[in-house]
Amino acid sequence: MRIVVSGGGTGGHIYPALATVNRLKELEPDTQVLYIGGERGLEKDIVPKAGLDFKAIEIQGFDRSISLNNFKTVYLFLTGTSKARKMLKEFKPDIVVGTGGYVSGPVLYAAQLLHIPTVIHEQNSVVGVTNKFLARKADKVGVAFPDAVSAFKAGQAEIVGNPRAQEVVQGKGDFDWSSLGLDGQKPTVLIFGGSQGALKLNTAMVDAIEKLNMVDYQVIFATGQKRFDEVQSALKEKNITPAQNVAVVPYISNMPQLMPKVDLVVGRAGATSIAEQTALGKPMVLIPSPYVTNDHQTKNAQSLVDANAADMVTEKELTGASLFTAIDQIMSDDNLRRSMADNSKALGVPDAADEFIKLIERVLG
Repeated sequence: MRIVVSGGGTGGHIYPALATVNRLKELEPDTQVLYIGGERGLEKDIVPKAGLDFKAIEIQGFDRSISLNNFKTVYLFLTGTSKARKMLKEFKPDIVVGTGGYVSGPVLYAAQLLHIPTVIHEQNSVVGVTNKFLARKADKVGVAFPDAVSAFKAGQAEIVGNPRAQEVVQGKGDFDWSSLGLDGQKPTVLIFGGSQGALKLNTAMVDAIEKLNMVDYQVIFATGQKRFDEVQSALKEKNITPAQNVAVVPYISNMPQLMPKVDLVVGRAGATSIAEQTALGKPMVLIPSPYVTNDHQTKNAQSLVDANAADMVTEKELTGASLFTAIDQIMSDDNLRRSMADNSKALGVPDAADEFIKLIERVLG
């Protein structure tokens, strides 16, 4: 198979694409792949390091207010489409797959103009602008959330999960609890706000640690590399010392090994994180970021709350007290935690990469 993949801007679009390619190469080692991304997105660094052929085009998103900058956006879309056409004609793919982000717009649109089959993947419960545009002529759409199916034409979208989840479920190795000074036999809460951390979550955690020091379960709090010193200073200022059951660290370098071992996950409601946690069957306390397009993290979180797989605390409601209450309610009730874990697992697709690849292969016949 010869396949072009396009998706970028954020890891939420890039990692599902890479997971799909990695699994496809395991199943069909002769697969030829070209990744077309943006000149300024994270993909320009991540994809070449993954060993894939990479080409870039310049692209940007629309301003949501009336702006002269939108004329440049249109211009870049048209020139990007022209460049993508040339790349596609040279590579001659059997199919073009888009996983979202502005860059996938001109690439898949060029493929549609050339009558090359296209498949898109939507990671969120709320469909992105680019995928809405491309869906008009896409052959098939794979979605991670059931809520997204109704946004597409009847029969066009299928629930396949998020391919990134399969890599986490199949993660190898074990976690060294002694590296954190914790006990691998005790129930554990993992709290993190992403690789960079989340300021409001960190502030709430500083206020919650005194109560968490006294519980009979243990806590891992990853502050984010850039915010670790801030948290340490805040704890010192308040004269708070984490007890033996609370580990405060900048980040977890081997998250795929840790995640299967924890009993509750507290963090943001990004599509990739949710896909990983549901595939593993983890109950969650979700704190959606209010700073994302169309507030899609809140809608992602709400879909899990509706399924009784998660609790949600909005940033507006987030304090040390509300965070502790949400965590302790779940960790102090074994039956509730098991029920939420079962509901979470029912939403997950642990073999999502395989399911998405099957969808791609059905398009090719």
